[in-house]
Amino acid sequence: MRKMNRGMITALGAISVAQALKIVTHKVVAGKWDWQQAFTTGGMPSSHSAGVAALASYVAANKGARHTETALAVVFGAIVMYDAQGIRRHTGEIARLVNDLEDSFMKISGEFPSFEFTERDKDLKELLGHQPVEVFAGAGFGILMGVVSAKLENRERELEQQKKLPYNGRKTRADYR
Repeated sequence: MRKMNRGMITALGAISVAQALKIVTHKVVAGKWDWQQAFTTGGMPSSHSAGVAALASYVAANKGARHTETALAVVFGAIVMYDAQGIRRHTGEIARLVNDLEDSFMKISGEFPSFEFTERDKDLKELLGHQPVEVFAGAGFGILMGVVSAKLENRERELEQQKKLPYNGRKTRADYR
């Protein structure tokens, strides 16, 4: 992975795994497997939060907390997480109300023949955002992924540096085995 952008791979990996985890959490909550959960918005854990938290923690672990790149990742990550549990969640709640209102109009139109109402083909999507616990779970998972990825990369770098060090002429324990 030396020639790839490890931070981007880490963030995309966290998003992918979080999306896959939605299948498992749906099974636990609903009692049935639903493979479509891997392609939905909303749900547990938040893949948006997992991705931005993985990137921010990866950058922080590699560059340090005082680095500008860390600040950028944290600030934009906070905006994404706020949006996921705030604006997008409220949009889903409004969609639920509109769908309920449409159901009420259907009932009223049946009672009043002069009332003209055309039903939509499908309801508005209601599960758009996340509850705060879903955002925190995604962020926690992302932080774990980011730190582990940074530690693995640092370990690979250390091993690579050890290979490049010249032989100093001293015998080590491995030489006596």
